[in-house]
Amino acid sequence: MSKVTEQKILDTLRTIVEPQSKKDIVSLGMISGLIIKDGNVGFSIEIDPAQAAEMESLRKSAEKAVHALDGVLSVSAILTADNAPGRTKPQAASQPPKSPPSPGPGNKIELKDIKHIIAVASGKGGVGKSTTAINLALSLAKQGLKIGLMDADIYGPSQPRMMGITGKPSSPDGKTLLPMERHGIKCMSVGFLVAEDTPMIWRGPMVQSALTQMLRDVVWGELDLLIVDMPPGTGDAQLTMAQQVPLNGAVIVSTPQDIALLDARKGLNMFRKVDVPVLGIIENMSVYICPECGHEAHIFGEHGARAEAEKMETPFLGEMPLHIDIRMTSDEGEPIVISSPDGEHAKRYTTIADKVWSSLSSAERKAPSISME
Repeated sequence: MSKVTEQKILDTLRTIVEPQSKKDIVSLGMISGLIIKDGNVGFSIEIDPAQAAEMESLRKSAEKAVHALDGVLSVSAILTADNAPGRTKPQAASQPPKSPPSPGPGNKIELKDIKHIIAVASGKGGVGKSTTAINLALSLAKQGLKIGLMDADIYGPSQPRMMGITGKPSSPDGKTLLPMERHGIKCMSVGFLVAEDTPMIWRGPMVQSALTQMLRDVVWGELDLLIVDMPPGTGDAQLTMAQQVPLNGAVIVSTPQDIALLDARKGLNMFRKVDVPVLGIIENMSVYICPECGHEAHIFGEHGARAEAEKMETPFLGEMPLHIDIRMTSDEGEPIVISSPDGEHAKRYTTIADKVWSSLSSAERKAPSISME
């Protein structure tokens, strides 16, 4: 197998012609963010957003051409529209990718049919954030609410597996996507668009573009609540969501151990700095209960998240134990709230979900008071 090089990829992309100008997409400076890692290739094609529908076939042609190269195992090509009309053309792939424009309040995405949007976040990975987000979403949907669930973890999408959804979303017009649906909730994840074993090797600007497209270009319809399953950490992706999405609140998930709480504190402070209300902290994997003898063991420490919530003056939403049934049902695509709706674990998730919804409803009812003297 021959080595994949940047030059080989660019030479191949020079065979792809932009239909209006009749020039190749490399000469036009449309390729950016090119990255190669162990035979996996990723790049973005920068376009005028008004031409998104026509450019989809060009994107597919570019992806197919690069995939045909000897030594290429996978290709991820996306359309981006970072450059507004009249601005400088995007730089060539041989140059470092430009930083995205700094988002501000005026750049927030408008999602008029969605009443509330919250982020379920954690400072670090491996604390059960996605499992928590999905079970909260299902708990609220069982109450008759219209719920959407967006998987914002581009590098490690888990929603397709945990929700038991296969296939790809359809497009009614070539410009937008219809979300996938199961168990009464609407779902969208980059995992629906790529094979499960395909690594996502996108740089920051490509990730930010994908996140905004999953919100703006998905036909969510009317929703009472959209839950965003955030990636772990406090990097570019998290800031994009916090600053460009009209979030009504954030829920922090952490285990009781000190190192997880340290990172959870960073996540909580990030939301506070961008004026996103923190609805509370959930302590996941709070205790291990032996399925054979019932013995309880606090593997990760005891009541750490509860103490942290008091210290940070934020609500404590509840505890979820470390239990094999929660793990197995998530892996099998039948989350515990669906597979054992009357069980203790489902009841705990429902209680936490009720607290979250109550916080959102209370905030909505609040109005400024006017005193007359």
